[in-house]
Amino acid sequence: MRILASAVLVSEALVVFFATLVAQGLGDTSAGTVWLMGGALSLACLLASGLLRRRWGYVLGSVLQLAVVAAGFVVTLMFALGLVFAALWVAALVYGARAEAVRAAHLNARAAADGTGSPEPPATGAAAQ
Repeated sequence: MRILASAVLVSEALVVFFATLVAQGLGDTSAGTVWLMGGALSLACLLASGLLRRRWGYVLGSVLQLAVVAAGFVVTLMFALGLVFAALWVAALVYGARAEAVRAAHLNARAAADGTGSPEPPATGAAAQ
């Protein structure tokens, strides 16, 4: 799950940065405001990606999804980008957890069949890696 969530956050950081470049010339928002918002969101996404070893890293990633959507009030383009990345974030968490559960079940079944090693408990929640 961590790999999928990290990929979403790093991709989001890049897209937000490039959207900031585009948004700089659009609308009546000052370039300073656009860069402050876009730069902060990009750096926060990269930081959250590195913090996914802890449960609160996932909480920070979720809050960032809301922040990117809310950035649409300053730069309208961010509404669409925020919703796309929020959907990708949810998909990464859901499918990552399912993949970890399948992997744990496979390891448990293999350990039981071989009679060697101890079975691995199924991974649950954001604490699973």
